[in-house]
Amino acid sequence: MPRSAAMRRFEGPDKDNPWFAKFKYSKITGLGYERGVVRRDPSAILAIDGRYYIWYTRAAHAHPPVGFDRMTKELPATPWDLADVWYATSADGHHWEEQGPAVERGPPGAYDERGVFTPGILAHDGLYCLVYQVARHPNYRCTPESIAIAWSDSPAGPWTKSPAPILEPDPSGEVDEKGIPEQAAVKGAWDSLQVHDPELLYREGKFWLYYKGEGIGYHHMESKWGVATADSPFGPYTKSPFNPITNSGHEVVVWQYDGGVAGLVNRCGPEKNTIQFAPDGVNFEIKSSLVVPPQAAGPLRIDDACNTEPLSGFSWGLSHVIPHSSHLTMQGHDPLALAEINEPWDFLVRWEHDHHRRTYI
Repeated sequence: MPRSAAMRRFEGPDKDNPWFAKFKYSKITGLGYERGVVRRDPSAILAIDGRYYIWYTRAAHAHPPVGFDRMTKELPATPWDLADVWYATSADGHHWEEQGPAVERGPPGAYDERGVFTPGILAHDGLYCLVYQVARHPNYRCTPESIAIAWSDSPAGPWTKSPAPILEPDPSGEVDEKGIPEQAAVKGAWDSLQVHDPELLYREGKFWLYYKGEGIGYHHMESKWGVATADSPFGPYTKSPFNPITNSGHEVVVWQYDGGVAGLVNRCGPEKNTIQFAPDGVNFEIKSSLVVPPQAAGPLRIDDACNTEPLSGFSWGLSHVIPHSSHLTMQGHDPLALAEINEPWDFLVRWEHDHHRRTYI
C-alpha cells in the first residue's frame, strides 16, 4: 500500500514519541474557584516529608481588575496586580490546604511595593529558594518589572527577601510620551521592558535562572525566554550571550532530563504549544507538539532515580485557569463547568498526562 508523507513520519519517528502526551484536567479542593480571590501561576511542586508543597500568586480583590488606565493603589490593573506569594500543602495532590503568605509586598517605596507574583522554587543543599516577579508602584503598562529572590531553611518559612532584584530588564529602549511600549520612541532589547516568570535550576555547578522577557517596541505578548547563570542563588547573574534562547513561549516551565533541560513552550510565538529540549540548557529543539497543554504549569519535581524518561519530570502538577477566556472551554474541554463562570477570578486545577499511563505520584 502507498503511504503519504505524513503517515511515513507517523509510522517512523513520530510513532510512540516519548516526548508527546495528551492531558486531562480535574478539579482540586482548597485552591479552586473562589469569588473575589485570584490564584494563579503555580510553582513546581516539591515532595517533602510525605507532603506536597506549592507556591503561587494570590490576590484578594474587592473589585475586578480595571485595567492600567483606571488602576489605583487599591484597584488592581490585572488579576495578578496587588498580589503576594502564598503556599499550600497536600497529602495526595488533590485536596490542598492553603497555609498563608510566604512572601508579601514591600512597604511604600520598596522595589516590590506593588506586587510579588509568579514564583518558582528550588530546593538545594537544605536551602529553599523562591524566585519571583516584582513590580513597583504605580503599575502602568510601561512599568519595568524585575526578578527577586527569597530564601529559607524550611518550606514553611520564614523567608528572607533579597534587598534588591537579582535580575533587571535590559536598560535599552525608550517608551513614547503616551507610555505605550508598542509605540516606542526607541526600540529596546527583547527583554528591555520586563523580566518575569522565573524558574531556578541547579546544574553543572551553577544556578540557572530561566525567565520570560518582553521588550520596549515589541508587540504585547511577543515574549521569549532567556537564561542567566550565577555561582550563588543570590547572584550576581550573567545573562547568556545566546539570549533569547527560544523564539516563542509565555510562562516558563522547565525540568531537567538526561543532563539537559526540557521545557513546555506555550501560548506565544510560531513554536507555541511544543515541548522542547536543550542538551546544553541553551539550544532548544522541538520534540513534540501538544494539544491543550496546561497553562502556567507547575510540575512535580522528582528524584534523579525516577527521572528515567523525557516526561518523568512533567508527569502531573497544577496549572491555572482563566475562567472568562479558558483555553479548556474554547477547545471543547469542560470538566470544570467553566462556561458557567464569567468572572475574572483565576483558580488552580490539576493536570496530568496519559503517556504510558504513569503519574509518578
